[in-house]
Amino acid sequence: MSEQLGDPSERSSESADLRVLNLVPSEESRFFQQQVETLEGLGVESTVLTVPADREYEDGETSGRSVLDYARLYPPTLAASFGDYDLIHANYGLTAPHALCQPNLPVVMSLWGTDLFGKYGRVSRLCARWADGVVVMSPAMADAIDRDVTVIPHGIDLERFQPEPPAAARERLGWDQDTYHVLFPYPPERAVKNYPRAQRVVDAAREQLDGPVTLQTVTGVPHEEMPTYLNAADALLLTSDHEGSPNAVKEALACNLPVVATDVGDVATRLDGLDHSHVGRSDAELADGLVDALRTDDRSRGRDAVREISREHTGEQLLALYREIVDG
Repeated sequence: MSEQLGDPSERSSESADLRVLNLVPSEESRFFQQQVETLEGLGVESTVLTVPADREYEDGETSGRSVLDYARLYPPTLAASFGDYDLIHANYGLTAPHALCQPNLPVVMSLWGTDLFGKYGRVSRLCARWADGVVVMSPAMADAIDRDVTVIPHGIDLERFQPEPPAAARERLGWDQDTYHVLFPYPPERAVKNYPRAQRVVDAAREQLDGPVTLQTVTGVPHEEMPTYLNAADALLLTSDHEGSPNAVKEALACNLPVVATDVGDVATRLDGLDHSHVGRSDAELADGLVDALRTDDRSRGRDAVREISREHTGEQLLALYREIVDG
């Protein structure tokens, strides 16, 4: 179940004057960083507590952190809850128990996808019952929770992610101009991203095409360089087993890059009505969709489809939820 908060732009002209204690597995998560920056621009003062761990994971990856790592978050959370804050925002389901076990502040929890559909999904669902507000990334996630929630996907930086001629982007990267380039923007070892399936799909598409096809696995590059890779590619391929609202898909659409993906999260909604972008359930459907995306000389019209989820707009929506809870 999801609820609407009205037009957040009506509130954006005033300083928020709110202090928020954020809990997050790792401060390195780029979409969390963008969320904090956007809210600070709206007047929200943020303090961040991260899960203590002896090791860091690429781009805020959470799957390598142990239950013991998460347990170590509670003492600093309890101590900080006696400070001058208006609310706690638990970003990712496994940070929510610590937020809920402090006696002082209302709690907003955000679910990202794997924390709801993965190994510890029951923990997230249980915590969602007790939080003052719950944010999810997609309607599919809302349907999986038995309470009212607010759908606010992570916003996209539309100034950074803009279309440019593919030939120019390929020249900067040194990619062959006469090859079909399929972008897979995740570490192959992340099981949930199902890289072996991506390889199978590209192999099947290659058999139907005349020219060479390269599966470009891109990971570990600075976020500000990703628009170049998206504009250099002919298609983005997402073969994940489950997702919330994958940022790579939204960033690809902002660059008018065709997307071929499994039916996860809000992907089907994002791709609905877009030429040369496809959702597939079987390897054959994904391969056929990829062939269509590669054979066309046209880019997608995806940028128009993601204007409503700019960083600014989603930040205002989250601020509206904060106000509702603090003032309620």
